[in-house]
Amino acid sequence: MIDYSKFEKALKHLRVQFERYKTLEPSLPEFLQEAMAESVIQRFETCRDCLWKVLKRYLEEAVGLPDVPNGPKPVLRLANENHLLPGHIEDWIEYANLRVATAHDYSGEKAQKALVPMEDFIHDATALHARLCGSKGQ
Repeated sequence: MIDYSKFEKALKHLRVQFERYKTLEPSLPEFLQEAMAESVIQRFETCRDCLWKVLKRYLEEAVGLPDVPNGPKPVLRLANENHLLPGHIEDWIEYANLRVATAHDYSGEKAQKALVPMEDFIHDATALHARLCGSKGQ
């Protein structure tokens, strides 16, 4: 049986933190706004990492694919070929690229750019979670 708990927890934390970020008072000091943005990005990174690892396991165990490659982009492509991904593969590849771009660098411009697709990512990740948990009795 596939354990979705880390993915679920990471997605929940991302969702909550992003909602907090969206409702920040503009009058808050800039350093607090930056700290909240950085927190959202870190939660995105954790969630995205959990997501592709669960997806890899799903492809191996539920779909029965042998030799699933290790790495987010190959896993995403295989998931797309097996009709698991909600939305377009280009969006998922962009989420993967975003994860690489934000690694260890949360500078102002990169942080703002990283936050733009966050709502879409949360929506797609939630839909993927529902799809994986709802199929084949998982």
